[in-house]
Amino acid sequence: MFSIFRKEINTFFSSLIGYIVIGVFLVLMGLVMWVFPEFSVLDNNYANLDTLFGIAPMVFMFLIPAVTMRTFAEEKQTGTIELLVTRPITDWQIVGGKFLACFVLVVFALVPTVLYYFAVYRLGAPPGNLDSGGILGSYIGLLFLAAAFVAIGIFASSLTNNQIVAFVLATFLCFFVYLAFDFLSRLPVFFGKTDDIVQAIGIEYHYKSVSRGVLDTRDVVYFLSVIALFLAATVLSLGRRRW
Repeated sequence: MFSIFRKEINTFFSSLIGYIVIGVFLVLMGLVMWVFPEFSVLDNNYANLDTLFGIAPMVFMFLIPAVTMRTFAEEKQTGTIELLVTRPITDWQIVGGKFLACFVLVVFALVPTVLYYFAVYRLGAPPGNLDSGGILGSYIGLLFLAAAFVAIGIFASSLTNNQIVAFVLATFLCFFVYLAFDFLSRLPVFFGKTDDIVQAIGIEYHYKSVSRGVLDTRDVVYFLSVIALFLAATVLSLGRRRW
């Protein structure tokens, strides 16, 4: 698995993919955080990073599929998938290596945003008047969210040999799993406690829960289950070649 991970990371940073992903994410977040007056921290009366954690999931819905779309689709398109699967490694190791590589790239994109924390920390009145616990919880929530989106994106890439199709499919699945259940829970069909159950199926419900600064076991189990589900689905998708 480490050899796959190293190969993918080298591919990201030996080309422009990794730098473009990190650059686009930081530019978008920087513009939203400090330039656009509707969202700018400088025009807000409170020192917080709510803008970052509110906008980042929307950016991830498009950014992460752009990272994962090539993982298996390109291998199938170029025919190198046959060389990959004949190596003395299991399908789980292949999927795990690609998953970790894409996740690490997203983490690299998130790390520079820690500077925003120190900037807002100094802007507080008095300096340091900031909910650090809530911010830490929000970062943990973003990492879980990124891991879930990466697993979804890899699954979408394993279904096709066209990278554009993989991108569109992954974006749709990320949007659906993140937001659709919240919309569905508002339908009059669901009433009583059923609307809460439907809402809890979506990622947004658990992401907001973690962002409050309280790491609930149920939220951790949910994210790990979603990640494991889509990784297992990816392994099954790769197994189709044997069927």
